[in-house]
Amino acid sequence: MNLEKLIRDVPNFPKEGIIFKDITTLLKNAEGLKETINLLYEHSKDKQITKVAGIESRGFIIGGALANKLNAGFVPIRKPNKLPAEKIYATYELEYGTDKIEIHKDAIEKGDRVLLHDDLLATGGTMEAAVKLIEQLGGEVVQISFIIELKFLNGIEKLKNYDLVSLIKYE
Repeated sequence: MNLEKLIRDVPNFPKEGIIFKDITTLLKNAEGLKETINLLYEHSKDKQITKVAGIESRGFIIGGALANKLNAGFVPIRKPNKLPAEKIYATYELEYGTDKIEIHKDAIEKGDRVLLHDDLLATGGTMEAAVKLIEQLGGEVVQISFIIELKFLNGIEKLKNYDLVSLIKYE
């Protein structure tokens, strides 16, 4: 199945000049969703992953499914003021502004082998911040996965020391 054909382009979202790669059209396709999960699982199944951390919000969808398939726990990494317990945070830059993400202090234990997942790699800022949070809590990032990578934004440079998986790459 050609997963790229299931991705919708939305021009000028979230602001003028951005072409948003919308995965909701992939997610609503049962075969496309299943293939996405299975392909990512094949890349991570032998890595002894103990936790999958997904970045809000689209990273939760596939991240949760991967955690289940890998028999691992799932950890949400969220935008500010959405996690109820004690947390740490990191700030980062997007291609269209700045933001912050948070994780519960007790979400990762020293020695956890973590798969970090998000739907899309653009500038790499969000994932770089997530890596810092995992490592600050004592976890080891053993793999980072994305459905989509926007190669022209060169986000991979911020993550070049990690095992990176992207299913669809846009030049």
